Amino acid sequence: MASQGQVIFWSMTTVIIILAAVIALIIGFGVSEKRSISVTALTSSGNIGQRGILGCTFEPDIQMGSIVIRWAKTGVAGLVHEFKGGKDHLQEQDASFQGRTAVFADQVIGGNASLELRDVQLSDAGTYWCSVTTARGSGAAVLQYRTGAFSTPKVHVENSSSGDTLQCEAPRWFPRPAVRWTAYSDAGGYLPRVANTSYELNAENITLKVISFLRNITANATYTCVIENNIAKATGNIKVTASHYSSATDFSITRGTNLQLVNLNAESVSSSLPAYHWMLLLLLYLLLI
Repeated sequence: MASQGQVIFWSMTTVIIILAAVIALIIGFGVSEKRSISVTALTSSGNIGQRGILGCTFEPDIQMGSIVIRWAKTGVAGLVHEFKGGKDHLQEQDASFQGRTAVFADQVIGGNASLELRDVQLSDAGTYWCSVTTARGSGAAVLQYRTGAFSTPKVHVENSSSGDTLQCEAPRWFPRPAVRWTAYSDAGGYLPRVANTSYELNAENITLKVISFLRNITANATYTCVIENNIAKATGNIKVTASHYSSATDFSITRGTNLQLVNLNAESVSSSLPAYHWMLLLLLYLLLI
């Protein structure tokens, strides 16, 4: 059995350890504010051959000269882009990105670290890191960049002796998308239809031209052509209204299109575990021993 002196000794030791941990925790909170800043990136998609944006934002800092933005890609030896002291520093830029990148210099001071990527290539897909250092601290965010091809479809009516047909055509898609049609009468009833869809390889041997036919359409109905892959979803709508003049039937057409990217989400990761997290772990350890 422990003596009264031993009990007092261990009680005081425990109190001292806890007080030390609390002080370290308080200090850690203060240090963490100086060492870690919030950086957020948005998973995005690039359209092959066109201009893309890799989105990244950070806590603004009015000291422009202290801001350093570095973009890197997993598996690439050099940097994707570096911006510091108010201008680009591209001495360490990887050859595969030369002449194709830029930051929005006039928006950096407001917290915009996004990267413009010109002439998007299929090989640009991958994991990117956006790291930012300011006078207040540093942080980083990771994003997945997907590349493919997507375009809005055009839907029009083709008249023939065998019946009227809708054609849905989109010039550039990759990977190969799925195509489906929906049709609803003005009275609200669903009109089941079976389409005939084909894919033609474009000249660059990557993207596909999509052509889909919907035959034997009826008037006073709305038809929607939906083209979708794992990157984008596009729709072409056409409303067919009949106007009767003598024995002929003329179609009045109303069109609409929509294109949206899919599976977008924000991701962020601190460049280092904030100091107060370490203090919390230390406190927990001390209380358990």
